[in-house]
Formats: sequence, structure tokens, C-alpha cells
Amino acid sequence: MSFARPVLLLVLLMLPLWWWVRARRTRPAAAYSDLDAVSAVRRARRWIGEVPAGLRSVTLGAWIIAVAGPQLGPGVTEVTSEGIAIVLSVDVSSSMLAEDFAPSNRLDVAKERSVAFVRGREFDRIGLVAFAGEAVTRVPITTDYAVLEQAILDLRVGELDDGTAIGTAIAIATNRLRRAPGRSRVAVLLTDGENNRGRVDPRTAAIVAREFGVRLYTIGVGTQGEARLPIGRGPQGQLRYQTMPVRIDEELLQDVAEITGGRYFRATDTAALRRIFEQIDRLEKTPVQVTRLSEADEAYRVPLLVGFGALALELMLAATLIVRVP
Repeated sequence: MSFARPVLLLVLLMLPLWWWVRARRTRPAAAYSDLDAVSAVRRARRWIGEVPAGLRSVTLGAWIIAVAGPQLGPGVTEVTSEGIAIVLSVDVSSSMLAEDFAPSNRLDVAKERSVAFVRGREFDRIGLVAFAGEAVTRVPITTDYAVLEQAILDLRVGELDDGTAIGTAIAIATNRLRRAPGRSRVAVLLTDGENNRGRVDPRTAAIVAREFGVRLYTIGVGTQGEARLPIGRGPQGQLRYQTMPVRIDEELLQDVAEITGGRYFRATDTAALRRIFEQIDRLEKTPVQVTRLSEADEAYRVPLLVGFGALALELMLAATLIVRVP
């Protein structure tokens, strides 16, 4: 326990001084020529007369502690549990706006399932990479899931040069994972297209990922056949769609996954994407140690209530059982 204003605890030293002064100033309530008649009663009942003063001391002491601002925490907890290091690589190219996952587009469904996947983890370290014609790290691997979820929800089409740089996305994810603690390092890549941008060959990037112990799970997002894809904007800025064939380089996605010992999945609807994340959720885990910081909890309420309780009891006793005689 710590205190926000510890210097106020020095006031507690006044309580023993108050008792010392009170003892020196104590005078008998009445004078007797012979105390033998009341001595037995005085010895048996004397402590009762001290109860109100004792309760008053408890009241003052409790309130001084409350004003000093007692705090529980912040605490540092070391937790050893099962966990893995994961990087989610999400395609944010314009084709992810295709509306073949009605009533949502591909990107919205990918974000929804990614958030659900994060919420299902507890001790895993997770990072986020967004890619289109280039790739950038949105969140380094972390256990701050609130920040990660918000970053996933903030993914937007148009923030990066358009295109699909799968090799660059694998390379960026590998770079984030190569020094991650633990033996299990996993990259989950969601895309709906073919590799057409970037200077890094996807298969070469996969070989490098394997050397760093990164296992790659690739997910092809999109229905079979055709889908409504955005092809530009109209005069007033609205998106214009055209039904076009769905082109996903499944052979490439299978190859890069197999090179690293991972798997390739095809998500043709929301339910399929949910099941894929559930399968990935059952990955092998290894022990990790997580340091968690807990925020300070204000604990002034307990001493404050103790003070009120002691004051109420003193007033009740003074009005009933213990009555002072002038």
C-alpha cells in the first residue's frame, strides 16, 4: 500500500500526545471523604468511561489515513502461462471493398473476425501489419489488446499505395517476430489478391521466415467466381462497382504457407473465416512470462467508513450507556 499524501500521516503522532495531555488533566467527577464504598465500582467500570475517547481516537485516526490518500497498487504481476507471438497481416487494397460478404465487404469482415480472434487470446503477444502496394507496422507485438483492437478497427482502404505486396507483408511480419520471446512465432496473412507490387519475392520471404522460426498461415478472402469490385469514383465521389472475376493466387499462398510449416485456408464467407480463426486459435502454445501492471486503486473509502462508524458509535454510547455528569 502507498499514500498519495504520506506527509499527512505525521498528524497521527498527535493522537498519543492528546492521550498524554488528557491523562494529566483528568479530574474526579465528584469528591468523597471515603472512597472505599466506590473503589470496587471504580476499578470495574473505569474502562467504560474511556470508550468514547477511544472511539474518538479511532475516528480521527481513520480520517487522517483517508485524507492521506491510501492506494492499493500500482502492482507488477509476473504471470507464466501458455502463449505465442502472432502478427496479423491484413490486406487493405481497394479490392478488399468487394461486397461478396454481404451485407459487409471483405475488409469489414476481416476486421470483425480479427478483433474476435484478439479477444479470444489472453497471454499471447500480437502485432498488426497493414499492407497493399506497401506494408507498414500498425502495432508492434504487444499484450495491450485494447490498443490492438482499436488499430484493427481503424484500418482503412486508401491509406497505402494500392496493389498487393504479399512478399513485403511477409518480410515485415517476420522482422517483427524474429526477436519475439518463446518458441512459437506465427504470422497470419489475409489477402484477396495476387502479388503484384513490392520488391520482395513472397517465396523468398517465406524461406527467410522459416529460418527465423516463423510459421505462416495464409487466408484467401473472397468468394468463388465473381464479385462486385470498386473500379473508381463517380463525379460526386461515390464508389463505382463492376462485377469482375475473383483472382486469388492460391498456389502462391499455399506455397509460402507450406515452406514455413503453416497452412493455407480459403474463406468464401463470414462463417468460413470464423472457423479458420478458430482453427488457428488452437495452435500449439509454449510457456511465456508476462508482466502486467495494475493501476493504483484509491482505498480511502474503508478508513472513511471506519471513522464514520466509530463516530456514530461514540454518539450513541454518549446518549445512552455513558452519560457524563457535570
